Amino acid sequence: MKAHEIANKAASLISGDRADQHGDKLKNHENIATMWNAYLQIRKEPATSLNGFDVAVMMSLLKVARMQTGAFNIDDAIDAVGYLSIVGELNERKMTC
Repeated sequence: MKAHEIANKAASLISGDRADQHGDKLKNHENIATMWNAYLQIRKEPATSLNGFDVAVMMSLLKVARMQTGAFNIDDAIDAVGYLSIVGELNERKMTC
């Protein structure tokens, strides 16, 4: 695909079905920011750099925040569980290293 084709495809996705599915973009992203800011404030070592564990937690929070706008999408729940499963696995790996 050419760059303009990629851009056109992205524009059609974020303005079409996904806009209906996920709801208002501003509200959705504000919800995500709220969840991420809360996580960053309560993490055990807030001054340290983010790591893969943090990313997996934050991605699950993205999915939870996304459930609060637009139409319910079971994929958000499945993805949240998937990310939290990754959190569990990464924690296990960390404990065995």
